[in-house]
This record gives sequence, structure tokens and C-alpha cells, in this order.
Amino acid sequence: MRALITGGAGFIGSSLVRRLVRGGEHIVSTLDALTYAGNLDSLESVRESERHRFFHADIRHEGRVREIFEDTRPECVFHLAAESHVDRSIDGPKAFVETNVVGTYVMLQEALRFWKGLSGSHAAKFRFLHVSTDEVFGSLGETGQFSESTAYDPSSPYSATKAASDHLVRAWHRTYGLPTLITNCSNNYGPYQFPEKLIPHMIVRALAGESLPVYGTGQNTRDWLHVDDHAAALECVARSGRVGETYLVSGRQEAKNIDVVHSICRALDLQHPREDGKSYAAQIVFVTDRPGHDFRYAIDATKLETALGWRATRLVDDGLSATVQWYLEHRQWWGRILSGDYQADRRGLTSRS
Repeated sequence: MRALITGGAGFIGSSLVRRLVRGGEHIVSTLDALTYAGNLDSLESVRESERHRFFHADIRHEGRVREIFEDTRPECVFHLAAESHVDRSIDGPKAFVETNVVGTYVMLQEALRFWKGLSGSHAAKFRFLHVSTDEVFGSLGETGQFSESTAYDPSSPYSATKAASDHLVRAWHRTYGLPTLITNCSNNYGPYQFPEKLIPHMIVRALAGESLPVYGTGQNTRDWLHVDDHAAALECVARSGRVGETYLVSGRQEAKNIDVVHSICRALDLQHPREDGKSYAAQIVFVTDRPGHDFRYAIDATKLETALGWRATRLVDDGLSATVQWYLEHRQWWGRILSGDYQADRRGLTSRS
């Protein structure tokens, strides 16, 4: 396929770009504004590929997006570009509204215009795949799982803007007929993740000898999905998903935040022991919980698994160990980030008022 991937220099987007280019049969174009979390180093392995092109552009800019559609003539748009960190959304929600809502509107409008100009098999083949999050569903209690029929109940500015973008995508399908698909995924982890997210944040701080801050009591639970499994799911949905449908993507591996941090510490203890012989777990501290912190997420991925045959392949313990090893071996990648605008400090403590 000819694929256009928005946010392709980000964490999940770059995994998808690398997968499609490595597959040897796709022509891939990346559109990315290269804001703080976009990193061309994540695309280094495909930089010289004749089947990959990079466009430095903002999804909010209609004219530029239109030019890219005409230039690349995509058969599938993978829309991943988004502001994605809950804590940042608490401190600065405006950027989330502008990118996640307005930017998605622009992408839908330009995709609709482009699609209407296609004919025959070209129009029939076109897909717009919108990549979203399980956070749009709010919080679960001790039991239960999210499914495609779960009502939306977002808690943060981030999840609210992603919920809004999901609704826009459905509306453009139902009103205008645009052939859309939606995926909602659980928490991703793996290589090339920006160091403000929980897992790389803890790895980087541990190696720096700093405290490992865990919100509340660390009992908040997430359903963990390796980013490469997610990229495989997105390719599967784009190839075989039914137009107008939503598919939930899950690693089916729940873990409490505190248990994840302890797993990271154990992996570091084995792979890069502290000089004093103590465990990195000694650096764990508990800090004030953030506002609107959802207690638990868990996804029922039965629809994707049974209808399209996708399965997650990576166990979280093995995946975490491999992720720790990757960050140990790629200090230059995250070192460039930490030496720039981003510093590994906490965000998201803005008052509710």
C-alpha cells in the first residue's frame, strides 16, 4: 500500500513506519511537526530507504496537508499525530485541543476531499485509520474490561480531546461516507518511547541516581502492550478491518504501576547493577497523586483477535527486560532528548481550580 502516517516520528508512529518499510512492499510517507516528542533519530533505520519520505508539517495547516495528499496519493492514512501525555494536558490543555481536535478535523476534511477525487478501485481501496486510546473510556474498578461498546467517560483534557477526535471520525464516516476505521489501544511500551512516560522515565531516573516517583500508592493498574505488537495490529486493521468499525488493541497483560517499577528495578539490577550493590528499588518514593488519575484500564481485544486474527506476542516481563536493555544500549538517543528542552521532571500538578 501507499501509506501516509501522521506522527510518524513519534513513539508508536515510528514503530509503524519501521515495520511497513521493513516489510518491503509498502511506500511510506511520514508527516510530523517534530514538536518535543517527535524525533527523527527514531527513523534513522529508514532514512535512506527509497520507499520512505519525510514531510515536516503540522496537521493543523490545511494547505500543507492538502499538498502532501496530492504529492503522496495515499491508499491508507494512519492518523497517529497527537498530543498524548496526560500530565502535560493538565498543565496546558490548549495544545491538546488544537492538535487532537482541530488537527483531526483538518486531516478528515483533506482526506474526504482527496477520497472524493478518486474513482473506481482507487476509491474503494482508500482507508483512514484513526489511532486512539483506551483512556477515552475513563476508569474501571477492580473488575471488568473495556470493549467496543463501552460508553465514553474521559477524565483528563488529553482523553477528552481524544474522545472528541474519535467522535469526529465516526461522524465523517456516517455523514460523508469517508471509509474510516478506529483503534483504541492500551498503554504502550518499548524502544524509542519519549522519557516522560512511566517506563522510560523510571529507567532514565534510575540510571541518574535520582528518586523514582510513583503516584499515590502505585496501585493504579494498566494493560500493557508492546509497541511493535501495536504496529502489527494497525497494519492488520488497515488491511482487513471492516469500514466504519472500531477495534480495541490490548496486550492482555495487566500490571499495577508499582509492580512495573519493581520489574524495571529488577531488570536494571541484573543488567546494570548499582555500584553500592543495592537494588534500584531503594530509589522508589511515593508522591502526591495527579488530578483525575484513572484507577484501572483493561481491554477486551476479542473482536480484533477473532475477526482479524491478530494476537499480541510479547509477554510484559520479557518485554520490560528487553526495553531496559534497549535504553541501556541507546543512551545517545535519550541523552539528546534530556540535553534539550525536556528535563525529566514531574508534570501535572496544576490545581483543579
